Formats: sequence, structure tokens, C-alpha cells
Amino acid sequence: MNSQAKVLSLQFCPKIGDKMYNCNKIGQMICDNSKDGLDLVVMPEFFSTGIDDRSFVGQPEEENSSAVLSYFSQLAKQFSTNIICGTIIEKTKDGKLYNTSYALDRKGSIVGKYRKIHLYNYLGGNEGNKICAGDTPVVVNFDFARVGMSICFDIRYPLLYKKLIKMGAEIIVSPSAWCTLSKTNEEDIADFINCWRAFNISRAAENLVYFVTSNLIGTSNPFLYSIGNSMIINPMGKILANAQNIENSIFKSLDMALVRKLKKDYPIYNLD
Repeated sequence: MNSQAKVLSLQFCPKIGDKMYNCNKIGQMICDNSKDGLDLVVMPEFFSTGIDDRSFVGQPEEENSSAVLSYFSQLAKQFSTNIICGTIIEKTKDGKLYNTSYALDRKGSIVGKYRKIHLYNYLGGNEGNKICAGDTPVVVNFDFARVGMSICFDIRYPLLYKKLIKMGAEIIVSPSAWCTLSKTNEEDIADFINCWRAFNISRAAENLVYFVTSNLIGTSNPFLYSIGNSMIINPMGKILANAQNIENSIFKSLDMALVRKLKKDYPIYNLD
């Protein structure tokens, strides 16, 4: 595996229910950042629909064969990059809905799929009323690193990440739609962002991995404000990049030799 990994995390505000607009916008962001090559692109949770109940129920994607996946499969091949395809509302053959993150390799093939385990059912959230919870942690063996998959609210559950490092994860990704009520005052939003930042740093440092979040930004949903602050954190808990509170992309070349050395010197994955 390579010692350097070129990682791109995307942050944007989707149009509710307009999948083609949102896909094209992300496609352009990938194109704009592809000059020096990419090993991994990470996209936000609900990137193709925004946070919208009608889209979740009325416009799900068929399992493993969606138009959205086909679009990004072509992009993966075009730019020869692996992609964590945010999350898609996946409809199985028996009619169940899952909030699913797909992993695509450089040939555009599906090489992993993670169904969100910890659904958001608090403070007005009703994700679990419409979507089934997954039950299986996933680590993908890409050609440059082993990447553990998580989604948004999972970040509050550290035992999931312990499972991922036991499975060999060197990088852990978290497509997210971390948001608060749109009427929240600025001081409370600042506290909310500080909490989010602490989760990002903790999940990286406690597991000695690179931690990459890709979050929505802004008020695509009139009732919710997505806080942005997508981050790339190194295994020592240092913030290498932060997309702040604007539509933005962040890029870093990650030293995989560092995380591999730390895993050898401090084998915390063997500890309970």
C-alpha cells in the first residue's frame, strides 16, 4: 500500500430533492480538485437529497443499482479515485429502507457498503421511524489503505470505532448531516460546533487513525441549519483541515506510514 494518501472531503448545501443538481455540483467539486490526483473522495450524508422526509420515502434508490451510484461510478473511473459515496436512501428488494454509504473503487465497482447503525431519533429527529438500522461494522480494503465506515450520529458511540480498528481501519470516514434547529442562537451554535469538533478529535486520537468527516452546510431544509466544519484529523488529534462554515472542499495528503507506525508501537486495538 502507498505511504501517502491524497484525500478530499466535500462540504456543500444540497437542493432538496434535486438529485441531478446535487450530483453535478459534487461532480464539479471533484473535477476542480483532481489536478494532482486523488486516492479518496468523501461526500456528505444525504448529499443527493438534502434532509427531507419526502425524498427519503418517495425517492429511494434501488439496492446496488441506483442512478446516483451509476453517476459516481463513472466519476470514480474518470478521475481514477476511490469514493465514499456519502449516504443514499437504499430500498431493498423486500421494501426496507436503509441510510447507506457505498464505497466505490477506482474502477467504479462497489467494494463495500455500510448501513447506518445509530439512527437519529432525538430532539425531534425521526430517522428511525422511516429507516431501518444496520447492524454490521464495515472496513474496506482499498488499494491505498484500510478505511472504516461510519455515518453522522455514529460519532457519539465510541465502541463502534473500537470495532473498526480491531478490523484494521487506518482511516475512518464519517459522511454527516450534523445540524441544529435553524432558529438556534449564535452562542448555542458555537457550543454545538465545539462539541462536534471534540467528537472529531476524540475519535481520531483514541483510535490512532486519520478521521475524515464530510458534512452538509447551511439551510437546505428551512427548519435545520447544518453546521459544516468538515474536518481531516490526524492520529494524534491534530486538525489538519477544517472547511469551516462555507461551501468548501478540503484536501490533505496523509502520511500512512505514521498511522501504521503508531498502530505497531501502541497496539490499542488489542485492548478491551
